[in-house]
Amino acid sequence: MKTIAIITARGGSKRIPRKNIKEFCGKPILAYSIEAALKSGAFDTVMVSTDDREIAGIAAQYGAEVPFFRSEKTANDFAATAEVLAEVLEEYGKREEHFERVCCIYPTAPFLTAERLREAMDLLEETKADSVLPVVRFSFPPQRGVVLEEGYLKYKWPENANARSQDLEPLYHDVGQFYCLNGESFECQRKLVMDKTVPLVLSELEIQDIDTEEDWRLAEVKFRLLREKDDRS
Repeated sequence: MKTIAIITARGGSKRIPRKNIKEFCGKPILAYSIEAALKSGAFDTVMVSTDDREIAGIAAQYGAEVPFFRSEKTANDFAATAEVLAEVLEEYGKREEHFERVCCIYPTAPFLTAERLREAMDLLEETKADSVLPVVRFSFPPQRGVVLEEGYLKYKWPENANARSQDLEPLYHDVGQFYCLNGESFECQRKLVMDKTVPLVLSELEIQDIDTEEDWRLAEVKFRLLREKDDRS
């Protein structure tokens, strides 16, 4: 079975300008996703989907393929990731290349490792699932969350106000790093979380949202600390 890693890295970014190639601990943040995919050995093809020539040049520098550019339709702020993947796979189809297993990787995932990618792709095959979704457990139970109503805090679910955390059902959320997909299932369903999606549970140490400049600085501190810890071990 042929496998492909598709790293989605468009040029536009509102909150952090040029986010996908901004320097992160010494190299463009995009490089980490490319290197993890290549090192994993899990993919026949590692490509970057972009509309930007500078991003394409950096992608090639770190070993990824950029055989074509995104269309204007999938390069705007409102294009869904599934639309980007569908366009990429259709373009490869025109070249008589087809992939049974697909992994979508986001370009701002410096904590992603080759080992996790291999684990996820193996899980996709072993379970015969439509997709594998990396998730992390909420550190505080959302069932005990509060909302602001007319200036005052209220429990969203008052029935859980006195519930012990250990008595509430664990809830998880998407970590926003990557998605492993069965190609045939994706062609039919055209979404990332499909009918038969299995989890790959990660720890808080393996993830970090990077949506603001403050997030970026925090991620760099966390990344350096983890790297120093690895060097000592």
